[in-house]
Parts: sequence; structure tokens; C-alpha cells
Amino acid sequence: MKSQALGRGLGALLSEIDEVYKNESHTKDSIIELQLKDIRPNPYQPRKNFDEESLAELAESIKNDGLIQPIVVTEDVDGYILIAGERRLRASKLAKLKTIKAIVIGGDETKMREYALLENIQRDDLNAIEMAYAYEELIKLHRITHEELSNVIHKSRTHITNTLRLLQLSPKTQRALIENKITAGHAKVMVGLDEKEQQLLVNSIIGQKLSVREVESIIKNMKQEPEIKRVVAEEKTYDFSTLKSKMSDLGFAVKSSKNRLVVEFENESQLEQFYAFFSK
Repeated sequence: MKSQALGRGLGALLSEIDEVYKNESHTKDSIIELQLKDIRPNPYQPRKNFDEESLAELAESIKNDGLIQPIVVTEDVDGYILIAGERRLRASKLAKLKTIKAIVIGGDETKMREYALLENIQRDDLNAIEMAYAYEELIKLHRITHEELSNVIHKSRTHITNTLRLLQLSPKTQRALIENKITAGHAKVMVGLDEKEQQLLVNSIIGQKLSVREVESIIKNMKQEPEIKRVVAEEKTYDFSTLKSKMSDLGFAVKSSKNRLVVEFENESQLEQFYAFFSK
């Protein structure tokens, strides 16, 4: 019952965010102009990577047409803390503006963390790795299952589970995904491989422009190789010591390994002698 209650709390928080966005669009009186220097970034912002080219384009748009959608902040002792709209804030600074339109709402640290997570998830503002960490944090904060999170944020349970599995990848593979050197499709099929195998595949994907299907085929072959080695390792080993002793007594050079016995002949006469011995 505890997790269900927390799940409903998450749903209520989501409704609050929707209400904030309604206010952004329809309640002009709630929008105020704030000094950019008075706004600090949200310390719980899950988004860590911002495309510089995209930010430059947004900055140019804001400079020419103004900011269409205000940011959302909460008041702090010495200014304001950003809750939603970090791209807009960064782009406004890039455009060298002094002020920005904002909506001020109340919120404690927990709510700030949740607002930031949900705002980015709802607007698809995160890359796959950031999204995975956001899902993980919401699940931990509210002690809910993948299914319960799915019902709240309206994304499939399979999507949530598969996204979370990306956190099993090595840091280098995660970085390649964040930098768009590989796709989420490539990354998902590499889950379960060790770090060296992942790095080998990442290099191959980048260098040879491999498709997801080609990577799947390579992984399939990689998984078959240990099976072949295991079969070889299971070959039976025989004790040839008695036979080797008798053959040596007869003057034959004999070598053995596992399930093989090799007889070496110095000349044809010795070969005929060997035939004669077994013809008796």
C-alpha cells in the first residue's frame, strides 16, 4: 500500500506541473521579469548535456523574437532557484540578456528534485542515459515499481525497464551514447557484455558504421565462441601409460596427448615390424 500511495503522490505532482504549464500559457499576471544574475541552476537537474549548436539557435531565436515560454523558479533566501527551463535560461544568458520571464512557485528540496525529473521526462529533454538516471531516482524516491512509474508518466513498462538496463553499460559506452557516437539500439544489445567487449564493439560501430543488426550478429558469434571452447575442453583424456610402455619396449617412439596416441617410425622396416606385431 505504501508504494501505491507514493505512486499517487507522484501523479499529483505531475498534475501540478501540468497546471504550471497552463499558467505559463494562460495566466499572464503570474509571469514576472527576473534578473538573470539572481537565478541559480537547479542542483537536482538530471540533464547534464546541452548541445551547443542547439543552444546557439535558441539564443538567436530569443534575441529576435523574445522568450515565448517563461521559466519556472522557486524563491530562495538570496534570489531564485530554477525548477524548469534550463535550456531557456542558458540560451538567454548566451544572448546576453539581463532579465527573463519567470513563474514563481513554492517548493522544498524534494519537490525541486521531482519537478526537475518530471519536467524533463515529460518534455523528452533528456538523452537515454539521463532518462535512465531520472527513472531510477523517481523509483527510489517513491519506492514504486516499473509498472507503477509507467502508469504515472504514461510510458510503457518495457521502455522503462530497457532504459534502466542502459545503466549496466560501462562508463565509456554510456559516454559514446550520450555523444551520439552510437544509438540507443546499439547500446541496448551490448548490455551484458564485459567492458572490453563493449569497447571493441563501440570502436567498430564508430569506425565501420555498423548497423544494430550487424552488431547483434557479432554478439551472437561472440557468445558462441565460449561454447565451442567449452566443448573442446570437455574432450576425454585417456591413460596411455601402459600401452606407451609396451610400445617403447618394442622400440617404437610413442607420444600421447589427451585422447591421441602417436607412433613415430624411423624407416619402412620399422613400419613392417609394427604391422607384423598386430597381425599375430
